[in-house]
Amino acid sequence: MAKEKKRKQPPTDASPPPGDKREGRSERKGKKARKEKAEAILPSQIKNKDKRREVHAKLKREKKAQKRALARERGQSARRAEELGEQASERSSNCPRHLLSLQFLVRFGSDCFGCLQPPERQVPRTIENTREPDETVCRPDDQELFAGNDADEFNAVLKQHITPKILITTCRFNSGRGPAFIDELMQVIPNSHYVKRGTYELKKIVEYANNRDFTSLIVVHTNRREPDALLMIGLPDGPTAHFKLSKLVLRKDIKNHGNPTSHKPELVLNNFTTRLGHRVGRMIQSLFPQDPNFRGRRVVTFHNQRDYIFFRHHRYIFETKEKKVASKDKKAKASESKSESEKQVICRLQECGPRFVLKLLTLQHGTFDTKSGEYEWVHKPDMDTSRRRFFL
Repeated sequence: MAKEKKRKQPPTDASPPPGDKREGRSERKGKKARKEKAEAILPSQIKNKDKRREVHAKLKREKKAQKRALARERGQSARRAEELGEQASERSSNCPRHLLSLQFLVRFGSDCFGCLQPPERQVPRTIENTREPDETVCRPDDQELFAGNDADEFNAVLKQHITPKILITTCRFNSGRGPAFIDELMQVIPNSHYVKRGTYELKKIVEYANNRDFTSLIVVHTNRREPDALLMIGLPDGPTAHFKLSKLVLRKDIKNHGNPTSHKPELVLNNFTTRLGHRVGRMIQSLFPQDPNFRGRRVVTFHNQRDYIFFRHHRYIFETKEKKVASKDKKAKASESKSESEKQVICRLQECGPRFVLKLLTLQHGTFDTKSGEYEWVHKPDMDTSRRRFFL
């Protein structure tokens, strides 16, 4: 009887039914999928700054570890190949046959010797050529863009129906380097006039400029005796662009600077590729006359790079220099004959100043209006989550 009782008692560590096993397996799969999904999130998609920094640092560490592992493998394969008698400098790392001995290569045929050629030079990956795709990038065959150009606010100035006339003023309390910057800005932009702001409101200044047929208004804002912002208003119907101004260097602080002449400068607008950038570029273009005087050899450059607009002002000159070319004939070398001279045309630049950087903050329809103005574009902190996202 005691034996039968022992047989009837179930074991203490009984295994769970098969249904429980399936549930545990599905839970593990779900956890693994959630983990992979969490790892697949890019840092640019995380809005929390601390969490984004943490994920970015983790990805950077993993990338460095992969690079070290690949470098270690390449070094081991190179040492192994040198032992087998190959030239490591002429070997392609993409070919699996480069670890074989030369005797086996000869037996393999002439096709295998192609792997001894150096690999093709790859284009380096930069932030510019890996930027995020943007639907607003202008195409050369965009008829809608050309139609918009014919109907925008700058068409009359850019087609030379109206001569550009610029009014430059300041904020109410202007001091420090503000006056010196305005003097140099007036030498850069032809047909520009300075009017003291005084205690007038900006709307009164806009009305004053409209009554005197000015085409644009530029307001230089200073903070703590330093210019820090630029407000550019197209007249009479706008638009209004607000730029942050930084890294200002005046002419007297530039080494070996030149003094500009009164000739109309040439204008270079570089890398304004999107619809927004095209509009900002046309706004800057409307400040300058469209018939430059090439005899003056002055050039003004607005170069957009990663949504920062770099301003430079240069004078240029073309010079002809003689370059000595050694003769290839051995007999001529032996007789110590004179080397031939070859003429080359080179271009030299001299910076005239000033030098500064602009960053677009807002673009507003119409003239300046903080209460009821309608904005075309506003820069927000959420837009800076990715280093490869540009708007100009």
